[in-house]
Amino acid sequence: MGKPVLADLVRSHAKLRADAIALTFEGRDSRYAALDDNASRVASGLIAMGLPAGARIAFLGKNSDLYFEYWLGAAKAGVVLVPINWRLATPEVAYIVGDCKPRLIVTDPEFLDRLDAGGDYRILTTRPVEGQEDFSAWRDMQAATDPHRDAGYDEPVLQLYTSGTTGNPKGAMLTNRSLLALRQDTPDAVMPEWNRWSAQDVALIAMPIFHISGSGWGLWSLQHGGKGVVVSEFDPHKVLGLLTEHRITKIMMVPTAMRIVCDHPDAARTDFSFLKTICYGGSAIPLDLMRQAIAVFGCGFAQMYGMTETAGTIVGLPPEDHDPDGNARMRGIGVPLPGVEVRIIDEAGAEVPRGEVGEIAVRSAANMIGYYERPEATAETIDADGWMRTGDAGTMDADGYLYLADRIKDMIITGGENVYPAEVENALYSHPQVSDVAVIGVPDVKWGEAVKAIVVAVEGEAPDPAALIAWARERIAAYKAPKSVDFRDSLPRNPSGKILRRVLRDEFR
Repeated sequence: MGKPVLADLVRSHAKLRADAIALTFEGRDSRYAALDDNASRVASGLIAMGLPAGARIAFLGKNSDLYFEYWLGAAKAGVVLVPINWRLATPEVAYIVGDCKPRLIVTDPEFLDRLDAGGDYRILTTRPVEGQEDFSAWRDMQAATDPHRDAGYDEPVLQLYTSGTTGNPKGAMLTNRSLLALRQDTPDAVMPEWNRWSAQDVALIAMPIFHISGSGWGLWSLQHGGKGVVVSEFDPHKVLGLLTEHRITKIMMVPTAMRIVCDHPDAARTDFSFLKTICYGGSAIPLDLMRQAIAVFGCGFAQMYGMTETAGTIVGLPPEDHDPDGNARMRGIGVPLPGVEVRIIDEAGAEVPRGEVGEIAVRSAANMIGYYERPEATAETIDADGWMRTGDAGTMDADGYLYLADRIKDMIITGGENVYPAEVENALYSHPQVSDVAVIGVPDVKWGEAVKAIVVAVEGEAPDPAALIAWARERIAAYKAPKSVDFRDSLPRNPSGKILRRVLRDEFR
């Protein structure tokens, strides 16, 4: 008998803990038995539509309990789910839809205008809308029999789109193995305590489900029979109420959100004794915020490093390395999790000595199997021995702790969202008054980094910064658009003509 796959998790808990709450969303509780039953109905409906194993379906919406029903149903039918970032502009959504060619799209009603009503796919809405098919009504019409047409352990069940230096997103294919193996193969006694889960845990599922941080966090809760409290989107001003109402034990947030929560006037006088761990990622936590958060929450803190292509967290900085007085390790991202191999390599792929800067490469069962229909991009990322280049530069010390040195891909992290300069530059290049442009991240108190465009105007033109920002917002997601625009006569380039973004970043730091 093979290893349990995605849908086996809810099948098992439906038998062992049928009446336990699996998910709660806006006052609606989904117990494990009902979640399993609804997933079977979704699977039956997908098969009745004639979808073959391996077909793609999509979800365009905010966090919801229905998303997890949809995903588990897809898993039972051997169909791959593609969650799409609802913050993307219409052309960006169209690109992803055109790339993965979903047969069915479930969407929140407010995002219908981003889809082509005449497209070659069926559309269901998460809430009733006149003239549109409703997901819940469609689901309830299907047979409740579990088809057991699950994808194999090494076949994809989730496809997450990640942007790259070319500006065109690529679909990272995550298999049952990618999502489950590290936890299935690691005994609790070996897993770091901060990263252990149980049926008694209550997790706040607030990170967006189109990120691995949202889908993966929800999956971990379901994998262990815990209770997931789903919120449509993260609102740091409402977190205190959710924490105390549901007695959350585990939460993930970015440091910018943590600061807002800590600054809430009720935070200092709230009892958080039920909270075990706050996990954070996206950027290191400033020491002053660390001190404040320790004083407010009194729980353990763990930094998590990972990426879409690694199915989430592969390296963690444990609570014991978080010192309110500060220490050298807090400048790093931690140590590899059990089952994860990490090494620092040079351009040729050879490992460099400890302490020297190189590219972080990872090998583990959690790695994606590749980019959807992108064999060349896959081969450039994963070698024949299974080592995957992360695109991040870093070092490893004598104790095996990892430190980020730079972002090889020039990625900007703003409010926990990844922004690639090429995407923003491509949007601005199309403006008739722009001759040349470079996009960088600059320090920002609220967002960690803010997107800045440095523009060379067409000779004789004087573009308005606000107009350029508005132009970008029409073509890419609002969070990717520049917050500010500067003008130059020229941009620094190396002999081969590549823009030296590091020179520009250094100027603003």
